[in-house]
Amino acid sequence: MIAGRPYKVDILAEQEEIVRKAAKELNGMIKDYAHRYQFDDQQDLLAMVALQFAHTAVDLESEKDFREKEMEQKLAEIDQLLESNI
Repeated sequence: MIAGRPYKVDILAEQEEIVRKAAKELNGMIKDYAHRYQFDDQQDLLAMVALQFAHTAVDLESEKDFREKEMEQKLAEIDQLLESNI
């Protein structure tokens, strides 16, 4: 159930708990937005929640890219130290 509507999804049994948890979080965010911004339109609420999730995903991807570059630099430094001491 998302925003009071049932949706049928085909998932693997081991994914069921994660999908249920995601739906619960999504519904909680919808209720929070409805209360906080006094929206009644479910489409507006879903759009706001989708935007929040998309923002989080983009932010996490950016952070992951930064960390990967940082790690590559550190590994290159370690490699140079090892080569200079061998």
